[in-house]
Amino acid sequence: MPAAARGPGRPGLWRHRDFLLLWIGQSISELGSAVTTLALPLTAVVVLRASVFQVGLLSAATTIPFLLIALPAGLVVDRIAKRGLMIGCDTARMLIIGSVPVAAWLGGLTLIQLYVVAVAAGAGTVFFDVAYQSFTPALLDHDQLPDGNGKLAATQSFAQVAGPGVGGALFGLLRAGALTADALSYAVSTVSLLLIRTGEPARPGRAAGAARPRLRAELFAGLSFVIRHPVLRKIAACTATANLFGAMAFSIEIIFLIRVLHVRPAWAGLLLAAGSLGGVAAGIASGKLSRWIGSARIIWVSLLAFGAPGLLLPLAAPGWRLAFVVIGGAGVTFSGVLYNIAQLSYRQAICPPGLLGRMNAAVRWIVWGTLPLGGLIGGTLGSVLGVRPTMWIGMAGCWGGVGWVLFSPLRHMRDVPGPGEQYGPAPASAPSPGGPQRPGSQQGQAHRDGTGAARPAIQEP
Repeated sequence: MPAAARGPGRPGLWRHRDFLLLWIGQSISELGSAVTTLALPLTAVVVLRASVFQVGLLSAATTIPFLLIALPAGLVVDRIAKRGLMIGCDTARMLIIGSVPVAAWLGGLTLIQLYVVAVAAGAGTVFFDVAYQSFTPALLDHDQLPDGNGKLAATQSFAQVAGPGVGGALFGLLRAGALTADALSYAVSTVSLLLIRTGEPARPGRAAGAARPRLRAELFAGLSFVIRHPVLRKIAACTATANLFGAMAFSIEIIFLIRVLHVRPAWAGLLLAAGSLGGVAAGIASGKLSRWIGSARIIWVSLLAFGAPGLLLPLAAPGWRLAFVVIGGAGVTFSGVLYNIAQLSYRQAICPPGLLGRMNAAVRWIVWGTLPLGGLIGGTLGSVLGVRPTMWIGMAGCWGGVGWVLFSPLRHMRDVPGPGEQYGPAPASAPSPGGPQRPGSQQGQAHRDGTGAARPAIQEP
């Protein structure tokens, strides 16, 4: 039964069968993907003896689909059944990720296969995430969305904390076989989606005699709005810069831990998990900090003040200075989560509902598009300059990205503008296909194939 048909007597989310199926499936999938976040580069480094450049290239292969297909993914999702697309993506990623332990067991695993797996799984993730964001509002009424998205975000944060530790332990026992956990998690997610009964709202057709909007105009309407807006373009530039330099550092972080700091694989997972606790803390404290600092001001304060500890990462060394990995990682994740919550809220407040999906897709295309370039540069500089100098360049550049939003109209604003206080140009665009979208329905979700860098910088929710 569509969400709109549920009346005032609807059950709470704890008794909402279809939402619980989605939540359980995605929680297990998130945990499996977090295992692969560590296990895939460890497989390249430990099993296949990959060089610094090859590990950077693997990071680039993981994120190249975001650059190539993120922008048109929204249009594709608008034109087909979302749940069917999600099931197809999960099934495909189960087979793709599962091919790695099978090949390792047969003795035929190669770096070329890891590159292909990274690209293919990343492509599946791009389409899954766009469909996932649009499918959740079909399950829940508008006033249930904050609670539902909060539960989904909480399990995602838990997976980011527990996943690397579990991944390190599994890799210590199974080597490349650790990726089996992620393949099985996609199987669980597929079954959970198949069991959901709620139907999707019908996509309204065009009025009789109405011409179909030009594909090019639909595709680039969101991008045009972002570029013309005096604040959004600075936010996009800030996130893209932080992702570029962050990907340079984090694409070789496993090399840094294993070969420079001489950390065992299992301990590497625990160090990364401990650093990820910063993101959990930020999720808990974001509401109070936003009210205290200002919902707009916190966009640049989160990076300038709370992101500075990330500069401790390159100072890490064997012994007590391994604590810098945890402190620096916690600073990166804490500031990144605060920043993402604040800038997403700003974008949702100032963007017309009919353009929200394409605006978000445009921002993703810009900011995710720098990730493969950063991974490639990181691998190259790591080979030429060394791992530690590259970590310095990456972390300094990541923190320096705050300059885009520090020197922008945001510096003179305390809070996000309310309805009727839109800052910037009104878009010249028709509503997106499928009718206007409800405000708040485009909640940010991190990509969940888990084959990316060990700890992405800011990314984009």
